[in-house]
Amino acid sequence: MPGDKYFMDTNIMVYHAIDQDPRKRDISTQLVNRAIVDGCGLISYQVVQECVHVLLKDNKTPLPQALLETYLSKVLLPLSLVHSTQHLYLSALAVKLRYGFHWYDSLIVAAALEADCNVLYSEDLQDGQIIDGLTIKNPFLT
Repeated sequence: MPGDKYFMDTNIMVYHAIDQDPRKRDISTQLVNRAIVDGCGLISYQVVQECVHVLLKDNKTPLPQALLETYLSKVLLPLSLVHSTQHLYLSALAVKLRYGFHWYDSLIVAAALEADCNVLYSEDLQDGQIIDGLTIKNPFLT
């Protein structure tokens, strides 16, 4: 639903920042723009770290520092509303044990739950899975 609060996984932010796949970039741009304009989407400190790591060295053409600084200050940091806490780590551990996710995916799910999001947009987890009221959606499936 348009008014639902949503969480964006790292892949959404990376597709938004780099132009490797125009279709995925368009979809992620819609999600990120809506998050910024309407205030309904967010990310965690972990997503900031992972995204910057990818943009620095893990894609074919690393983002120049000036562009990365702008992206960090104008997009990533304003959307970063969930920070690392003891509670987050304990919640992520519970998610990992219950669902068998990898640790970093468990942290993403726990952060989305902590922020009371209705939807987690990610291409890394099972589309349609519901975890404690949080629905995982892969926005790139058609």
